[in-house]
Amino acid sequence: MSETLRTAIFAVVMLLGVGATTPPAHALGCLSGAAAGALAGHMAGHGVLGAIGGCVAGHEWHKHQLRQQDLQSPDAYDARRRQYDPNYQSPFRQ
Repeated sequence: MSETLRTAIFAVVMLLGVGATTPPAHALGCLSGAAAGALAGHMAGHGVLGAIGGCVAGHEWHKHQLRQQDLQSPDAYDARRRQYDPNYQSPFRQ
């Protein structure tokens, strides 16, 4: 077996092992941002860098959208906070 083939097999096994042990990521907005960033980066000659930047920007934009939704009503804000912290006490309800 050649050294290159052994290295490739080792890399695939390591990636599968790491993928099986990590929790799922909340990458909402990342895929669409990465696609747009890759397209823009491809036009500029830097597709991978554009995809990385697009992923970060898309994820941040999605978080921004959620924050804007939370500010629309106190009940929506309280419900979202209780998803992450069951002991959350609303400052709106005394």
